[in-house]
Amino acid sequence: MRAVAVAMVLAALSTAVAAAASPPRTSRAPWPRPNDTLRLTVAAGLKPETHEFFDYHVHAHLDIFVNAHRLRVPGGIGIDIANPAVRRARLKDGTFVFGGIDPPCKTACISPLHTHAGDGVLHTESQNNRPNRLGQFFTEWRVRLSSKCVGGYCSARFYVDGKAYRGDPRAIQLTNLREIAIVVGKPPAVIPSRFPTG
Repeated sequence: MRAVAVAMVLAALSTAVAAAASPPRTSRAPWPRPNDTLRLTVAAGLKPETHEFFDYHVHAHLDIFVNAHRLRVPGGIGIDIANPAVRRARLKDGTFVFGGIDPPCKTACISPLHTHAGDGVLHTESQNNRPNRLGQFFTEWRVRLSSKCVGGYCSARFYVDGKAYRGDPRAIQLTNLREIAIVVGKPPAVIPSRFPTG
């Protein structure tokens, strides 16, 4: 009975935090990394931590195409990059990679679901042995995701491992090496079907 009461309190808190977080962006890209990272982590139903955990460590990949042009998924989503314990390095293309938190942050600074770099890799580094969902990632990114729309683009089509997906895209599980593609307008020459390597 006590566990049920605690779960109800946590659900109510998550709902209150979600209401306090900024609404999802319904604009056209680009969508930069939001600054209210930890609030959005809680709004996504996840618990911010002081460092990465590797008990359950999987990578999914997200591609978003608008008229065959690939949009960048920013690095640092789900990470409080202002925290001094979070390391950063500049990449050759001028963007940054974030993470490598050791020693841990003094206060919570990272979601178990995050991006380190702008390569579309969605990292789950968690103590809980269960996959996160695409909807949670879009909540952390603060970008609208529905069965028809991503941000300000509607008539979106969804693909999982190269196959058309007609269910709720927010429910897509971020399992290891899963390739997710969102296509708006003219599709790319090839719909990605495999997690990119190298």
